[in-house]
Amino acid sequence: MSTSGQTDTGAPASAADPPLLWLYDAVLLDLDGVVRVGSRPVPHAVPTLRGLRDAGRRTAYVTNNANRLPADVAADLRHLGVPVADDDVVTSAEAAACLAAQLCRHQARVLVIGSPALRTAVAAHGLRTVASERDEPAAVVQGFAPTVSWQELAEAGHAVARGVPWVVTNTDLTAPTPRGIVPGNGALVAVVETVTGAEPIVAGKPSSPLFREAAHRAGARRPLMVGDSLDTDVQGARRAGYDSLLVLTGRTRPADLLSAPPHVRPTHLGRDLRALCAPPLVVDRRADGWRCQGWHARVQDGVLLLEGSGETCAGLWAACTAAWSAAPGQPDPSRALAVLDAGVGR
Repeated sequence: MSTSGQTDTGAPASAADPPLLWLYDAVLLDLDGVVRVGSRPVPHAVPTLRGLRDAGRRTAYVTNNANRLPADVAADLRHLGVPVADDDVVTSAEAAACLAAQLCRHQARVLVIGSPALRTAVAAHGLRTVASERDEPAAVVQGFAPTVSWQELAEAGHAVARGVPWVVTNTDLTAPTPRGIVPGNGALVAVVETVTGAEPIVAGKPSSPLFREAAHRAGARRPLMVGDSLDTDVQGARRAGYDSLLVLTGRTRPADLLSAPPHVRPTHLGRDLRALCAPPLVVDRRADGWRCQGWHARVQDGVLLLEGSGETCAGLWAACTAAWSAAPGQPDPSRALAVLDAGVGR
């Protein structure tokens, strides 16, 4: 057990302080930066996820990727040692297909622009996929694929201009590839937006449909979303009405968190997935500031101050509470960040 009371299993730290995961009936997990980084697992992720399974906690893995079948994503995760079934993976393609099914009658024609995985997801909802506006589709579903052509975007534009519902898997402007960053689905969506002036219905992060589909798949009424991104994972969870745990194994840095506006502030904070198996960090209001475990944070003369020792994640959480509670304006975080960067208590 670490200084924060974290364990690698589902067992509580003590009877008086149950672990975070016990407060929720399912855990929804982002993949990149939370479970894996590229082809490697994030440290401590695999044993923690095995502990969740052994403790009987329901899980769903949530991804904006609409270019791959859930079974293929699940196979990659199992190769890393993650205990996951194919149905545990929920993609933005599946969320988009679900939205299209809600908007169209059974066996309606749907113009699908994107990957074979997206066409498979749409067909699985009892809809007939077509490739041209001339087929008089009842809706358009658009997702990313490296093979999307000008002709396909033109067909989507013709159908959207006719006024049919337009569902997109996500609006990510970029996508990662082994050669670097390339235009993502959001860039392709912008082409159709520019031509038609229409606004799409977005299924993926940070919109709520993907999160709600994942919660439905897990049979959850009170899920916890775990992510590494403020503007996709945390914001999307808030839009869906779910609590969130931000882990510091991916995109978000302490400075980002300290300056986060209200709509992207997480409910909980943890260094990595082991935070699920520890009691949640609690910050107490004191006359002289905010305290979390062995840390004390306060704002004085517009400067965020932090002192103490122990698990630095607890120090960051105290500093966040002090910064977010300060008024008016954002306090200067440089001195607090210097304390955290020194790695005291890591």
